[in-house]
Amino acid sequence: MKILDKYILKSFLITFTSVFVILFFIFILQGIWLFISELAGKDLDTFLIFKFLILYSPTVVPLVLPLSVLLASIMTFGSFAENYEFAAMKSSGISLKRAMRSLIIFIFILSGIAFLFANNIIPQAQYKFINLRKSILQQKPSMAITEGQFSTVGNYSIKVNDKSGENENILKDITIHKISNLGVGANVVIKAKDGEVISSKGSNTLQLILYNGNYYEDIITRDYNDRTKVPFAKSYFKKYVINFDLSPLQKIDSDEITNTNTMLNISELRYTLDSLEQNKKKDLISFSENIHQRLAATNTMAIEKSKAKDTLITDLTSILQPYQQVQIFDIARSNISGTKASIDGSKFEFEFKTKNINNHWLALYEKFVIAYGCLLMFFIGAPLGAIIRKGGLGLPIVFAVLIFIIFHFINVFGKKLAQEDGILPFFGAWMSSTILTPFALLLTYRATNDIGFINLDSILQPIYNFINNKKNKQQTK
Repeated sequence: MKILDKYILKSFLITFTSVFVILFFIFILQGIWLFISELAGKDLDTFLIFKFLILYSPTVVPLVLPLSVLLASIMTFGSFAENYEFAAMKSSGISLKRAMRSLIIFIFILSGIAFLFANNIIPQAQYKFINLRKSILQQKPSMAITEGQFSTVGNYSIKVNDKSGENENILKDITIHKISNLGVGANVVIKAKDGEVISSKGSNTLQLILYNGNYYEDIITRDYNDRTKVPFAKSYFKKYVINFDLSPLQKIDSDEITNTNTMLNISELRYTLDSLEQNKKKDLISFSENIHQRLAATNTMAIEKSKAKDTLITDLTSILQPYQQVQIFDIARSNISGTKASIDGSKFEFEFKTKNINNHWLALYEKFVIAYGCLLMFFIGAPLGAIIRKGGLGLPIVFAVLIFIIFHFINVFGKKLAQEDGILPFFGAWMSSTILTPFALLLTYRATNDIGFINLDSILQPIYNFINNKKNKQQTK
């Protein structure tokens, strides 16, 4: 490797490493804010919090890596152009294309590493991260209940004044509010002196055992006049057991734990997709056969009746009495309503299955998009830096953030459109890359041929000519 290649590669690596570390910690801090409710006030030890963040960190790499490549490319090549280092290279007969050669090789290697990371590390980290979040409440069930304030668990709002014990599962002075499904004002209040939280390993159920307490429940009567008396029921108990379902607390944003597409590598995704598509096809065939049999049964009855009379009846109502015609129309209306309800219900089910299949396809394509994104951002950033001729953290950050926002917005839009089956998952996953690739080729062409991004002279010169011509005409008058 020549001295020039080493110098360019070293300059890029220093900038890239610095940018990557800074952006990585910024996105990690954003992740802390996303999960602050699960970490704050839960008495978690430092090791558990550190493990939580370590397992979360691989999920931010697909965002940080392309942005780091883009920003480092603009800063490095902008600095070269600003300090006239490119001018010195060109005077020595070294073109921009030749100067980029060592970095192109490095970016290809980085893209390969990004693909392997997305295919192997991220799925494993996602699996362990979700299971860690799922097991935190099982290992420390008292974490679901915060001391000194009301904590919502399912339909219950729980407050305890004191927590003790090895796992802080011994509770004191407990107040519980439960909103029933009867309507506004229908609620249950439970107060107990002592309590204990129990959760078995591998279970999604949290058991709260209360001792020495009272149970109050508002009673909603049908008679409005009796409601003004505010009737209620009260009872005393020595032991009272409440079971809580922890599944709602173990969701990841809007995606439930059952969505495992982010935890699978390419081979596992292909196997899962094959199973999902076959199941959907079988269900679709079964549903169509059921509808066909339902309609065929009615036609068969009409044919049998016509054969019994040895005549071919084209209009069944012509041989029926008026009251029988009314009955037939009612039956037909009922069959149509039932068929429509069945189709609507099955439509929702098939839409859910289609969305699940599309999510798996998007997860598969995303592993390739991450690798290509590094290449794309380099071939946008490097020529753009050479064109704008500005290094440092000023103008390069503005261009990098603007381009990355466009890239990320198109990417999210394409995925959402593909999830709803608006377009094929392939086009949804590759939409942003497809749109920005011509832009990268244009920048690379203009930079390697010493053409500015925008030729201001071609825009301003006609304006100047128009103004000068107008002035000359006024002077001649």
